[in-house]
Amino acid sequence: MPELPEVEVLRRHLDPVLSGRIVRSVEVRRPRVIRPTPVAELTAALVGARFRSVGRRGKYLVFDLERGGGAGVRLYGHLGMTGRMYVQPAALELPRHTSVVIGLDGGNEVFLFEDPRYFGRFNLDPTPLGGLGPEPLGADFTIAGLAMVLRRSARPIKVVLMDQTVVAGVGNIYASEALFRAGVSPRKAARRLRSVEVGRVRESVREILTEAILCGSTLPLDFGGGRDGLFYYGAVAAASELGGSEFYTERLRVYDRAGEPCERCGTAIRRIVQATRSTFYCAQCQK
Repeated sequence: MPELPEVEVLRRHLDPVLSGRIVRSVEVRRPRVIRPTPVAELTAALVGARFRSVGRRGKYLVFDLERGGGAGVRLYGHLGMTGRMYVQPAALELPRHTSVVIGLDGGNEVFLFEDPRYFGRFNLDPTPLGGLGPEPLGADFTIAGLAMVLRRSARPIKVVLMDQTVVAGVGNIYASEALFRAGVSPRKAARRLRSVEVGRVRESVREILTEAILCGSTLPLDFGGGRDGLFYYGAVAAASELGGSEFYTERLRVYDRAGEPCERCGTAIRRIVQATRSTFYCAQCQK
């Protein structure tokens, strides 16, 4: 599932492509993905509106548009597990799982939301964003604030980091990688972390997300040929697909490496299940 860095890289790709474009038509092919917004309401809000910018909140894309007279419209998109958002020539055949088609000014291009498993969302409802925690790369994600939240929780620290009400955008991959970098066991109860460990976790989360965004920003996004066009941190890809080996280096240290030796100490990486998700860690480096 795309996490904060993948969504941020996509945001940076879409912002210059969509900004300034005017919506000429809206076709909803899968009403499920725009719930609870009715089709008529979405169409009325978007047709004639101009994209001002593409932002992000946690794992959500936030599209800011304006109508005549300066009235603002805000559209929210979530990729779910398999969603894709991109602009393609209007003359091309629509993919099988296209959920929403937005016709753009000029008539030559369309903005698509495609979602084979329909877990994504594309609507006018801001409600899910109201409960999100601080942005991990923002000034509000402080050591003191994180420590306060952790002191109230007996859950394992890995599970807490994945809680979107605690910190927005961190998922399974980045939680595992950040805890390895911080040298903290994913099994340790959040309230048992010492002050120095809280500080290391916070800094490791910020470092790993920043590194992932920078890495993804160097890669060309390819929306054709069966790939979903998203950057995935640590995903193995042929160098030829990315324009040469300089675009790619393997960066995962523990995630999906069960049984392989830890790069620091040589101990075999372990895999456990926490909150129905796989957790990977080094029992020696993360005691």
